[in-house]
Amino acid sequence: MQQITGAEIVVRCLQDEGVEYVFGYPGGAVLNIYDEIFKQDKFKHVLVRHEQGAAHAADGYSRSSNKVGVCLVTSGPGVTNAVTGIATAYLDSIPMVVLTGQVPTHAIGQDAFQECDTVGITRPCVKHNFLVKDVKDLATTIKKAFYLAQTGRPGPVLVDIPKDVTQAKTEYNYPKTVSLRSYNPVTKGHAGQIKKAVQLLLDAKRPMIYSGGGVILNNASSQLTRLVRLLGFPCTNTLMGLGAFPGTDPQFTGMPGMHGTYETNMAMQHCDVLIAIGARFDDRVIGNPEHFSRADRKIIHIDIDPSSISKRVKVDVPIVGYVGDVLDEMVKIIESSPQRPDPAALKAWWADIKEWQRKDCLRYDAKSSLIKPQFVIQKLYEITKGDAFITSDVGQHQMWAAQYYKFDKPRRWINSGGLGTMGVGLPYAMGVQLAFPDAQVACITGESSIQMNIQELSTCKQYRIPVKVITLNNRYMGMVRQWQEFFYGSRYAESYMESLPDFVKLAESYGHIGMRIDKPEDVEAALKEAFSPALKERMVFMDFMTDQTENVFPMVEGGKGLSEMILAEEL
Repeated sequence: MQQITGAEIVVRCLQDEGVEYVFGYPGGAVLNIYDEIFKQDKFKHVLVRHEQGAAHAADGYSRSSNKVGVCLVTSGPGVTNAVTGIATAYLDSIPMVVLTGQVPTHAIGQDAFQECDTVGITRPCVKHNFLVKDVKDLATTIKKAFYLAQTGRPGPVLVDIPKDVTQAKTEYNYPKTVSLRSYNPVTKGHAGQIKKAVQLLLDAKRPMIYSGGGVILNNASSQLTRLVRLLGFPCTNTLMGLGAFPGTDPQFTGMPGMHGTYETNMAMQHCDVLIAIGARFDDRVIGNPEHFSRADRKIIHIDIDPSSISKRVKVDVPIVGYVGDVLDEMVKIIESSPQRPDPAALKAWWADIKEWQRKDCLRYDAKSSLIKPQFVIQKLYEITKGDAFITSDVGQHQMWAAQYYKFDKPRRWINSGGLGTMGVGLPYAMGVQLAFPDAQVACITGESSIQMNIQELSTCKQYRIPVKVITLNNRYMGMVRQWQEFFYGSRYAESYMESLPDFVKLAESYGHIGMRIDKPEDVEAALKEAFSPALKERMVFMDFMTDQTENVFPMVEGGKGLSEMILAEEL
């Protein structure tokens, strides 16, 4: 067989994996790989303007498309710039393969130019990482990386490739399958545990279905929807699970947690049987674990990762496996059983929930003379008919988007949950738009977040990526300001952005369309124009000047319990 270089092997591996896009930024340690990319046309390379943007764009591409995102960066600062994006994907269990350049093997540990300990630095924020020291191991290692990234609990896998390995030659042999002796994730739920869980659900008087991002990652939305409608139970989706169960369905009670709805949090706290499906009881969802625990409540937990079960909250019926397979089994058992949930008890429970809904916890002053951020989101929902891909940065705008845009489909809501990374919104939108070139893609952001990776406007120009940026500009780091108002005596330490650019001129300088909207009566027209067929191929940056004093409600203070919510009416 013909011998080829390690750089050629990398490119051939990506081609054989069916990779569509590689997001990256070149540098000395990866120039051999870039030279081989230049010679081929089976996949496209997208040149970002910062390595963090490469990781985020690959992440957004993966979240929306259900494919493995791929990014390529050079050694040293290329790697360290990408770490934030890698950690973001890791915390949200997003399948990615990160290819990094490294100094030649003989120079490793010698403080060579642009050297860093990539394996050591990234070990805490990847599912696994590899340092390839022999070109003969390169193809198999890349195959292992793709296998690990998308099986079990997904996550980013990093392959560190020294420059001399990309120059060395060997025969190309890309394995069709790989197996790792120490890696055998359990995918099939325990039959006995599933039966126990079903019996608890059928006997429940005050049930609650709590689903998270694992449902979306496992493509189990249809199974979840079938279970919820079969049982007639209330259902909540976490921030990462929005769209797993339709947001417009009457059985959906809204998002839970720190900024969840009053009715959902009260139902989570007072139910007698809670089934958690692909969710991890994180601190932003349940508040204080001690407050959340109740002796009179049974908890079922389905998750692919056994280490997530009983990690923060002790559960009664643990089930390890792919949530889709487990839900299929549960539905089969329920459909074959003569027993159904007690209709009288369920009716009474729904009456309690409807009483909590009367609080109307998401209402706001829609008649204000200032632009309310909630109003912008609602108009965006109307104009896009709820069918757009929505990416967001992190902060107040993220919570308003989650509360007021009703997601009926999975993989339409793309945001950073676990790490809470400002600056993800625009590169996420780029990845989504490239995955779905004909779709409407909107990035909801704030004037602070957008500046974290605003250089990617240049990438949008080069590749004609027509995303629509919706900046809810309140001239503050909004969520920081809200916490400072509530808990720090309104001392707004370093949260005021008093040197903001003219975003319209900035967008225009990159070759895009900029709009500034100051009045509520102009909101709808601006959004209609941005999403009109005339501007379908153009990137549009909309700067909405919103009410500076608006806060996100409801809110659960850190360390408090779910039922200790701050509502707007109480201030």
